[in-house]
Amino acid sequence: MLTKLAAQATPEVPITVVLDNARYQRCRLVQSHAALLKIELLFLPPYSPNLNLIERLWKFVKKKCLYSKYYDKFDKFQEAISNCLNNAPTKHQSELQSLLTLNFQTFEKSQFMTV
Repeated sequence: MLTKLAAQATPEVPITVVLDNARYQRCRLVQSHAALLKIELLFLPPYSPNLNLIERLWKFVKKKCLYSKYYDKFDKFQEAISNCLNNAPTKHQSELQSLLTLNFQTFEKSQFMTV
């Protein structure tokens, strides 16, 4: 509904809607309405861990706590992960600052409308 209003309000401005690949977003009804309104649908890749910061943080934690490490008891395993996460803002701050940046592709000369 909102995209329809936006398309009608500014017909000369191209509209691109970024979607996350949910099945209901790829259905024929959505695609035909988008085409009718001249709205481009831009789907993110099916699995985009580089776009999800928590995936990057988990990769970092696995590297620090799991790779080439053996824990003989589950509580030691839990403790290692907890310590890593608790030390993230201090001990691991410099490593995480570069890993958890929001440097994504930008679209020049784009107008954004937030919902």
